Amino acid sequence: MKKTIGILALILAVSVVAFAQRKPSTPIRPYVVKTKQSVADLEKSLHSIDAEIPTKDVVSKTEDLIGGEGMQLRVAVQYDAKKNAAQAEVHDASDDVFYVLEGSAELTLGGQLDNPKEATPGEWKSDRIVGGQTFTIKKGDLIVVPRGTPHQRINTKGKKFSLILIKIFAQPLPPKK
Repeated sequence: MKKTIGILALILAVSVVAFAQRKPSTPIRPYVVKTKQSVADLEKSLHSIDAEIPTKDVVSKTEDLIGGEGMQLRVAVQYDAKKNAAQAEVHDASDDVFYVLEGSAELTLGGQLDNPKEATPGEWKSDRIVGGQTFTIKKGDLIVVPRGTPHQRINTKGKKFSLILIKIFAQPLPPKK
């Protein structure tokens, strides 16, 4: 009995010491705060590509707010001046979250990619989706696209479109080679 009490006391003492040494984690990078105005200014600055419209079929510009090597998160503002056609895609290891800032688009979700090709490891592309559901998305809409979900976005004809893209990766991004 004394031996059992002694062992329990030892376990309790070790647990208290281990618990006392534990501390909260510290930030791995600085936090980011973007005011409504700073996001609007950034989105407006991406409109500089409007001059390229007559010369290109698809005119798109993206500015990352956070992301890169070692990150599991990418946040960017994307502006499309002309995207009347776009490839469908599936991401094996990342989820997408879209928050529409301006314009409207047709977004097809679900179904299957028709004749998919792996553009880069884990990133699949196709000209179209078979059996998906199409939604009209517009300013203020929030869309969550889990990894493995086919998706394809085409701007409403002749309209400009911008969104905040949040991409959540299953694993931290490796260093660029």
